[in-house]
Parts: sequence; C-alpha cells; structure tokens
Amino acid sequence: MLSVIAVKLPENSYEIAIAPGSLSQLGSYISKLNLGKKILLVSNRDIFSHYGEIALTSLKNAGFDVFTHAIPEGEVNKTLDSIAQIYDTALENYLERSSTMLALGGGVIGDMTGFAAATWLRGINFVQVPTSLLAMVDASIGGKTGVNHPKGKNLIGAFYQPRLVLIDPQVLKTLPVREFRAGMAEVIKYGVIWDRDLFAKLEGADRLDDIAYLSEELLQIILTRSCQAKANVVGKDEKEAGLRAILNYGHTIGHAIESLTGYSVINHGEAVAIGMVAAGKIATKLQMWTQEEEIRQNHLIQKAGLPTKIPTNLNREAVIETLQTDKKVKAGKVRFILPTEIGKVTIIDRVPSNLIREVLEEIRNPVNSKY
Repeated sequence: MLSVIAVKLPENSYEIAIAPGSLSQLGSYISKLNLGKKILLVSNRDIFSHYGEIALTSLKNAGFDVFTHAIPEGEVNKTLDSIAQIYDTALENYLERSSTMLALGGGVIGDMTGFAAATWLRGINFVQVPTSLLAMVDASIGGKTGVNHPKGKNLIGAFYQPRLVLIDPQVLKTLPVREFRAGMAEVIKYGVIWDRDLFAKLEGADRLDDIAYLSEELLQIILTRSCQAKANVVGKDEKEAGLRAILNYGHTIGHAIESLTGYSVINHGEAVAIGMVAAGKIATKLQMWTQEEEIRQNHLIQKAGLPTKIPTNLNREAVIETLQTDKKVKAGKVRFILPTEIGKVTIIDRVPSNLIREVLEEIRNPVNSKY
C-alpha cells in the first residue's frame, strides 16, 4: 500500500511517500536524491529508542555517514538554545553544504531540525521522517520551520522545504494515545477547510480516539487525503500570501491557549481542537454557517477524544491580548479563519473583541472537569 504525493512548487518541489514499512528503506529513498554522504539525524531519546537503529542501519547500508543529535522532549525545549546545540553537533562533524539534516520525530523535532538546516551554512539539505500523526499530516509538509519565543509560538523561523517526506504508518503503533488524538485534530481540520469527503469518512468511522480501532485502509486514507489537502494548499501558496492561511483554522485561539499554558498543560492538537470549537461558534454567531454544521464538527472532535472547552483558570483578557502577538495579525487586526460550510472556509479580520469574549466564556471549562 503506497501513496506518493507531489508537492508542486515554483522551486524546490518534492514528494511525500506514504508506505507501511518504509522506514527500513530510508537509505534507498534518500539515495535517489543524490545528496552528499553526511547525514545528521536529529531525534529525541524516546523516539530513537524505538526507531533510531532501524533508520541508522538503513542509512549506513546505503553508504551514508550518519551522526546523531538528541533533543530533549517537549515544546518547552523548542528554543534557540536547542538550535545552538544542533549547530554544535553539525560543527563537530564537519557538515558541509552537500550534507543533510534528517528529522526523525514529531512536529517539534521537524520544526527545529528544519530551522537548523535552513540556517546552517545558509542552507543544507533537509529530510522529514515524521513519527507522530500530527507531524505526518501537517508539520512535516510545507516548509514551515522554527522555534518559539517566550511570548509567542513559532515567532522565529523560516520557510524551508524538505527534499523528501517519508511516512511509515507502522511507527504510529508506539505513539501514545494522547498524541494520536492530537494528530486527529489536524485531520478533522482538513475535513472542515478543504475535503468534505474526508469529513464524511471520519463521521462514518466507529471510533477515532485510538489507532487500535482504525483499519489499515482507513489510516491510509486519512494520511493520504490529509497530506494531499496540505500539498494542494501549499502548492498554490507556498509562503502564506493568502490561501495558505486557511491551514491555521483553529490555530488563532489555539496558539494563544498553548502560549498561556506554557506549552505543557495542553498539547498542540488539543489546543487546535478547542480553537476549532471557538472558530465554529464564532462562525455560527456571525451566521456564516449553520448550527447543524457546528454541531457536526464538535461531535467529530469529541469522537476523537479531544477537548472542546478552555481551561477554567485561563483569563479571557489574557487570551485577547495574546491574539495580538499572533503571526496572522495583519495591519493590527487579528485574522480568523472561519467556516462557511463543511469543506470551505474564509479569512476575515473583523471579528469584534466582544464576540470573542462571549465565545470564550461559553466554552469555558466547568470547574473540576478535565476538559
């Protein structure tokens, strides 16, 4: 079962290969790119303990000289200090402009490795081998790389496209359930913003909260359609001049929640899920889509085991203030991506602050409730 999706760009086009068991063929895939022999594999200790040796063996058997660098786990380590440590390892091993940095891990590892590759020697080769569902369907595709600033998520970064994205669905078997659910938030996002058929497929599934209940066929469909949706959008707007902003559906309020909770209480997918609930409610109040469509979206989010409420102790005014530091702010106005129907969204910058406050209050978490 193999899917190959082309990300077609004016320059630096590449392919996304989705194939069960492909991690053991990593060396063969990279050999076809005709890159230099030195590869710096960046991962974290947990992921490396599961898949590092498979990747290393495949790369070495293909004739590559491979070095490794471990990043501490978690969004809190997505910093310039961590990037400096990657640079140190690159320097120690004499990485050249023909060399490659390879990200083996989730979105945090992919974002940091990509940024390091974009800035080491003004840009060297970069390969993505995502190991989380969220990274497979979203973070590994499109060339957004970077790190967080203490006052905002992903404020420091660069657009830098990988040479290849290799997705092996089998690595998801060791992914914690919470992380699988986080990835499902991005999958649901694609159904809302772009692919109503994908949305319908998700509605037809018995369960979406645990990979154990998904057939291999449904998982392949989820991966392929989600990656194709992102490839289509990125191919039309590589550097977010317009259309690509729709990929931020749920992220406007979601990023504010992540930032205000210190990137440790609520993970990215959970924050996006809450952000989609908020955006859906705003759209209903503005009569942009129907309440029935809002309910369908929220049922899907709940089916994936994701939260639909903001934490009780999160201050509304702090959320409003944090929105002003979001990357999507333009001319001082916060841009929201709001749905007009399942499969279509639009970008607006005229959402009244009072309406945002009202929605935040309506989706506030009851006291003593997890979600």
